[in-house]
Amino acid sequence: MMTQNKSDKKYWGEADGMEVYQYSLTNRQNTTVTLSNFGSTIIGIQTADRRGNVEDIVLGYDHLDDYINDKYYMGGMVGRFANRIAGGQVKLNGQQHQLNVTDGGYHHHGGKVGFNKRVWKAAFVDNVGLPAIQTEYLSPHGEEGFPGNLSVKIIYTLNDDNQLIIDTTAFTDATTLINLTQHTYFNLAGHNSGCIEGHYLFMPHTHYLPVNATQVPNGSIAETGGTPFDFTAGKKIGAQINAVDEQLALGHGYDHSWVIKNKNSNELKLAARAAHMESGRTLAVYTTEPAVHLYTGNFLNVVAGKDNAYYGPRHGFCLETQQYPDAPNKPHFPSTILQPGQFYKSRTIYEFRLDAIG
Repeated sequence: MMTQNKSDKKYWGEADGMEVYQYSLTNRQNTTVTLSNFGSTIIGIQTADRRGNVEDIVLGYDHLDDYINDKYYMGGMVGRFANRIAGGQVKLNGQQHQLNVTDGGYHHHGGKVGFNKRVWKAAFVDNVGLPAIQTEYLSPHGEEGFPGNLSVKIIYTLNDDNQLIIDTTAFTDATTLINLTQHTYFNLAGHNSGCIEGHYLFMPHTHYLPVNATQVPNGSIAETGGTPFDFTAGKKIGAQINAVDEQLALGHGYDHSWVIKNKNSNELKLAARAAHMESGRTLAVYTTEPAVHLYTGNFLNVVAGKDNAYYGPRHGFCLETQQYPDAPNKPHFPSTILQPGQFYKSRTIYEFRLDAIG
């Protein structure tokens, strides 16, 4: 029985002296997406399996304090620059900028306090007749070392085709960098169902970006054929995850970017399709971004999650649609520079279906 589209908002607490809320959208297929204005974070996606049983299929926490203290980027919107930049040094318009870096000496996921740790403005909006959630954040000049005041707006729309559409726009008043990604951990069997190695994954991409010892792309673009990184025919995530392979050893599993396209464009393409055979749940990801980063939760370590669950290594996987990591230091990678007067625009779609592949 179809339900009606509905939306809901409830107070969740405070962070940095500002009020934090949970916002939820429910479509006519009884799928519910819940997110927070803390970090523009997806904190829950509840959807049915082939038997009609509804489960929350994203990892997360029950309490706001856990997101404030989280070190795994659980469900957050990562920026101003997702993934890694070697040395954290970038040159823009002839001027050198030093970004905040980790102990490993590279910039990672936006810096010490990235977008996933900021309180965003949020409101329900109407998007082509459907209720949607809009989040906004103004990243001031100098934040985490980035130049320019960067204004970001994200609209999350859940339609009746079971698609969560994430539309991101941004503009700046000075030359800067931008690379945003959603860092949701999925487990299509249910967030508390343990290892995801049995999920099937299909990615049509024939090239990926090998990394160095600090997991920064080494600049090469390698073919996936004949390697554990070939998902063009579809296979279980765990089929070759423990293979003797230098690249897998560096990340303790998959923690790499696959090439969707070699230049920036507004063309929407399939990034990946994942499936859990027993439940029948399938997640298809489409994006305008040039890369998708597969992270198999290799470093999750006894994480106390929601509903009294505990998450360990490989209990969730991320499909992070984004730019190529370390693009500012690799001129042959698609540019991540945003100029004043330009309008950054990106779309990613999560589509939930019941037609499991394998």
